[in-house]
Amino acid sequence: MGDDPERWQTFPGERLVVVIARTVTSTVRVLDVLRPVLRDDPRLHLVFAFDPSSAFNDGVHALLHSVGARVLPWHQFPRISPHLIITATENADLATEHHTCPVLVLPHGVGFHKVVPDSRSDRDRLAGVVPDMLLRSGRARLAISHPDQAAQLAAAHPATSGRTLLVGDPCYDALLDGRALRDSYRRALGLTDRRRLIMISSTWRDHSVLGRDPALPARLLAELPLDDYAVTLVTHPNIISAHGGYTLRSHLDSAHGAGLLTIPPTAGWQATLLAADLLIGDHGSVTFYGAALGTPLLLGAFGDDEAVADTPMAELGRIAPRLRPEAPLRPQIERVLDLDGTAGDDTMERVRKVGESAFAAPGRALRLLRTAVYELLGLPEPTGPPPPRRAPEPPVPQNRPEPEPATACYIHTSLSQGAGEPAGARISLERFPAAVADLSSDSRRDTPEGPFRHLSCADDEWDRQWPESASVLVHRTAADTAVGADRWIDDTFARYPGCLLAAVTVAGRGCRVGLCDGRTVEVSATGRLDDAAVLAAVVYTCLRAEHPLDGFATLALGGRTEDVALRLTRRASGPRPVG
Repeated sequence: MGDDPERWQTFPGERLVVVIARTVTSTVRVLDVLRPVLRDDPRLHLVFAFDPSSAFNDGVHALLHSVGARVLPWHQFPRISPHLIITATENADLATEHHTCPVLVLPHGVGFHKVVPDSRSDRDRLAGVVPDMLLRSGRARLAISHPDQAAQLAAAHPATSGRTLLVGDPCYDALLDGRALRDSYRRALGLTDRRRLIMISSTWRDHSVLGRDPALPARLLAELPLDDYAVTLVTHPNIISAHGGYTLRSHLDSAHGAGLLTIPPTAGWQATLLAADLLIGDHGSVTFYGAALGTPLLLGAFGDDEAVADTPMAELGRIAPRLRPEAPLRPQIERVLDLDGTAGDDTMERVRKVGESAFAAPGRALRLLRTAVYELLGLPEPTGPPPPRRAPEPPVPQNRPEPEPATACYIHTSLSQGAGEPAGARISLERFPAAVADLSSDSRRDTPEGPFRHLSCADDEWDRQWPESASVLVHRTAADTAVGADRWIDDTFARYPGCLLAAVTVAGRGCRVGLCDGRTVEVSATGRLDDAAVLAAVVYTCLRAEHPLDGFATLALGGRTEDVALRLTRRASGPRPVG
């Protein structure tokens, strides 16, 4: 690049390959396949050129520099003579007069199923198809993942006839290879327990999941118990390019406070999809990949006007179940997960078959793509092993390295006691983040039989409205001794006179729960349960149900049960019991 470049080169390349980067979405797709396809071949000079003409180009430069790409200034692009141009955007200006090399256009989604706004006019166009001028020049080759797509393109754009290359879908192959690593991906998201992961995937524009219901992530967190579910969000890069990361974070602020995990749109969504138990999607490609993998699916939105008729995506929109935003969300999710055992139909199997129908030659995409690239370059294909197939890298949430329980929660409990209970009362407990409580459609209220509801909060919660309103305050750092725990309990009641219970664990000795009347309950549980908020909720429930504070109980939480022992004492420094 620049004047007299041969003087500065170390590798004696025979061919120049230029990769056109225009948007984050298209750049990511090319980066995913280039290294394995072109690996170990010093015959090739590889440079990137950044086309700045897109409204969604924010982040492209940073992405290229993050991988160490050599970026050709766009004004130099017309002055060089590449042997092959590779891109995953159909909108790049590639009609440079003296360029005669072939142009390989990779899809940046699944097939050709979507109508999008045309950046060159005020009309819509079929996504993935290059301009007619480039088609008529005979230079363009469109990579496709299934033979049916060639017929679809030829019917819509006759100039594409004979200009398609069947290469399969490298992204789909990576997802297939990553299925065996599901447990690793869940651990990377902090899901070391039995919680079910609900993944939200939103494409862009007003018919997307977030375009239809920006509050959906917060509403899910408000209605799904945090010990049973985790919620994660992946957005199309165009959302950030159009609105900015700051605005997106602002719109999701309450959801983040309630535990929402956001995954970068440039990396991690594949692994998150493999870790998910249920996907809430729309007419974006991530939804289609999920369908092909057999991931239980709910359509949170669907652009029926944007989905091209008679394509697999349009068929997916016709048969997949749709989320009803006006109805409670939890029953709809549990129905798709078949947690109540009433689904009993073959909808998800039909959805999976529709997804699989868009992909030919599974497991062979990188090999087919390498063959196509070297044929276009006019070079013998390397004689070494085929391109390595790698599973997706583990996801890294943007907002925190690991999810943490919300520090302020509304806890719903109920107490039952029957002859079949071996350890006395059975207490069922569910926690819901307080930050999104006003978005819940749950209309349950306290009754003499339960369920009971109280606000529990850590004493160091930064939003002071919660500790000042909490019935139960919790110290998140264990006390060294019972004396130290009692001192903290008394100080807490002095600072928060409206508080009913104050709880703190004692190193190696369970949890001390102080009552505002001076009594203390020592609580311990089997297993590794040492969460002071949970153990204090057991005491709160016994108080509300007028159940003895001495004895044993069975705690049901997050799909597991624990035996809990309670022992009533009195703090030496606290007030005497009333009555």
